[in-house]
Amino acid sequence: MKVLVIQPKIGMGDMIIYLPYIHAISKKYKVKISLLVKNNSRADQLLINDQHIKEILTLDRTKNSLGSHDGLKGFLNLTNLIKNRKFDKVFIFSGSLRYYLISKLAKIKKICQYPLFQKKDNFVNSAKIFIEHELNEIISTQPKLYLNLEDVKLAQNKFDQNFKHICLGFSASGPTKRWNINNYIMLCEKLSEKFPCRFYLAGGEKDKSLIDKIINSKVGTKCFSFADLKIKDAMPIIKNCNLYIGNDTGWLHISSALGLNCLALFMDSPVLAYGKYSKNINVIIPEGETEETTTHNTLGQNRISFDKVLGAAINFLN
Repeated sequence: MKVLVIQPKIGMGDMIIYLPYIHAISKKYKVKISLLVKNNSRADQLLINDQHIKEILTLDRTKNSLGSHDGLKGFLNLTNLIKNRKFDKVFIFSGSLRYYLISKLAKIKKICQYPLFQKKDNFVNSAKIFIEHELNEIISTQPKLYLNLEDVKLAQNKFDQNFKHICLGFSASGPTKRWNINNYIMLCEKLSEKFPCRFYLAGGEKDKSLIDKIINSKVGTKCFSFADLKIKDAMPIIKNCNLYIGNDTGWLHISSALGLNCLALFMDSPVLAYGKYSKNINVIIPEGETEETTTHNTLGQNRISFDKVLGAAINFLN
């Protein structure tokens, strides 16, 4: 049997949250999965060692509708891409009529999909309900990223076990989801007073100014930046860390799926969707909010208690 999964969301975090259901499909049918995803999901790097994945197909759709799978021509291009692989079954994590019609025209016999035109909701719940219904089994929401064990050992050999190794996720998809960088610098200073520490700066090219600010601070000599690393090369390093502290960003979800305890600062994104699916995620929310009220447009980045973050970090590191 040849199985296709269509996962059209764009983020790394979204990709990771869907992993338990993709893995469940692979195990149920005892086949490796072909996965159609957008490039920004970084699935090609996140899943490079995943035993459940056969191939990654790139879904080229863009905001300006200039992608090779946009419009009528793109519709036909994507149909031919899928049709040529002769899939027997497809799981579509979307209520899109477009993907249903493409699957029909690609002559896939069995199409499993969200209800057509389903509106947005807690997408973790939607995915769980969808796949549990299709597979007729209960599925844990806990994701797992697979790594090459030799890569993990090589990274471990470079770690001084006398230090606490902390992954700092100061990156974010927007300014309202980012705790002030000065708070992170002060946090590193305070933690360094309690423990010998090394800090791993989980950010990319767009975060260069923030990385430079940390490197040029008092704790700069204790820091290592991921800016010049590919995600697949940063993951074995994260795996060997003691703790993740940071915003609700892709690095949080990577760290969680690698088994780290994660101290996640939610200030302008929905806790119930992104903060409760994993046992490894421990949430800190703005003062005056609840987990239910912390969602999009909460705008609580200035109401995250520094003392609460510091206290929780010390407890985890102890």
